[in-house]
Amino acid sequence: MNIPAELKYTKDHEWIKIDGDVITVGITEFAQGELGDIVYVEVETVDETLDAEEIFGTVEAVKTVSDLFLPVSGEVIEFNEALEDAPETVNSDPYGDGWMIKVKCSDVSELEGLLSADDYKALIGA
Repeated sequence: MNIPAELKYTKDHEWIKIDGDVITVGITEFAQGELGDIVYVEVETVDETLDAEEIFGTVEAVKTVSDLFLPVSGEVIEFNEALEDAPETVNSDPYGDGWMIKVKCSDVSELEGLLSADDYKALIGA
């Protein structure tokens, strides 16, 4: 199981790449494996400011639909529009081209509450 050490994670199986006050968010390899073949990613919150733990979108797989939760408070500034035509990229490259959104953090101290790679491995029993 690939769990990159340089990323942060949530209990909801999202990964976070931090670049100053902008973070990139996607779902983990574990999450995409549990979901199965992803057929649709919906994010209608671009340009909206949301609180941590609010739903920013959904991911639809062949067998289920899952909510996506914002890991920190902030403004959703970008959606990975390539996922509209190729949602399966989340399955094939969850930590690269399968990223979902970029968020401008309104409170970077919230990043401290995220899980490290080791903490996430312990959570999923990897």
